[in-house]
Amino acid sequence: MTMEQTLTTSLQRPSILGGAMIIAGTAVGAGMFSIPVVTAGVWFSLSAILLLITWACMYLSGLMILESNLHYPAGASFHTMVGDLLGKGWNSLNGLSIAFVLYILTYAYISAGGSIITHTLAPLAEVGQPLAGGVFALLVGFIVWLSTRAVDRLSTVLIGGMVITFLLSTGDMFTHVDPAILFDRGDEQASYLPYALAAMPYLLTSFGYHGNVPGLVKYYNKDSRAVVRSLLYGTLIALVIYLFWQYVIQGNISRAAFRQIIAEGGNIGSLLKQMGSVASSPLVTQLLNAFSYMALASSFLGVSLGLFDYIADMLKFTDTPSGRAKSALITFVPPTIGALLFPNGFLYAIGFAGLAATIWAVIVPALMAHASRRRFPQAHYRVPGGIAVIVLVIGFGLLNAIAHILSLFNLLPIYR
Repeated sequence: MTMEQTLTTSLQRPSILGGAMIIAGTAVGAGMFSIPVVTAGVWFSLSAILLLITWACMYLSGLMILESNLHYPAGASFHTMVGDLLGKGWNSLNGLSIAFVLYILTYAYISAGGSIITHTLAPLAEVGQPLAGGVFALLVGFIVWLSTRAVDRLSTVLIGGMVITFLLSTGDMFTHVDPAILFDRGDEQASYLPYALAAMPYLLTSFGYHGNVPGLVKYYNKDSRAVVRSLLYGTLIALVIYLFWQYVIQGNISRAAFRQIIAEGGNIGSLLKQMGSVASSPLVTQLLNAFSYMALASSFLGVSLGLFDYIADMLKFTDTPSGRAKSALITFVPPTIGALLFPNGFLYAIGFAGLAATIWAVIVPALMAHASRRRFPQAHYRVPGGIAVIVLVIGFGLLNAIAHILSLFNLLPIYR
């Protein structure tokens, strides 16, 4: 290969950073507001360990999707892979779990939007949370109905604003972290480990990026090394952001103060109120509010667009104004009704999303990797670790599912 050809190839090859940002941007969003709340029981040190365990298992399950996807044409979807490797039964279950996750997250973000708007407008006017959530859903629904390009452009602006407001607000709080609060030194009789299992399904949801893996395989023209590096760097960026977020929040707000947040439903507005009470200035409070709005809107746009496209494809609606209106109605009306009836369900919804994501983002990828190794024994790429890693990932998924089900029936200790 000549120098000119080498230069041309390197210029045409997509950057690893671009893929990493896609993964990090998908994983990090409004769900991060749930992490300090659901880990209040285990507190900072143990939550850092749980985040590391969750990151490792979710990274491995993403690699397993890559391993399976390489055996199919570039761009092959979950539907194609699961149907071919695991059969119709698993394919139907996988499809239902994906739809459930998208619907439940759409509901969660409408609930959270109502909470933030109510919290922000409280000094000016009393606005009911269900009404605020309905207006928020209507606005986002209109943008999604307009076009994917409208979502793309607005998301780009929102992500830029998120970065700026996040750094400015948390940077100030970083300098005020109190080690006595961070390590809960005021309560020598406190217990932490009993609350670990109940927190895990929520952390799993915070590392959800797996729907992007087939797209990255196509983006990098089936270059497994490039995809592996993108997944590694992208998930590590998400992990670092979460650890920093935990450090800032749980280093400023006491463990006891989280009881009040949880008693109020654990919604974003309640957390923001506590963060505002420890902020060093009103400007920091406004920056936190701005960050929460943009993080929520960005996540809501991404998830609802995914659900919108899923419904349009499943029901064969046309890409015309009337066809898109039908898709928008089916996308937004059910979760909006849910948010009107149950306005404080943000935390519960994130937990249910974790339960469903356990199927399609953890267990199914591991089963596909096992099936693909039997069918394609000469594959050029395999996730390291052999059958032991597959068993580990499946065990992690089952543990999360069991933990969430037990917590639903109040069979696990929950910090309140």
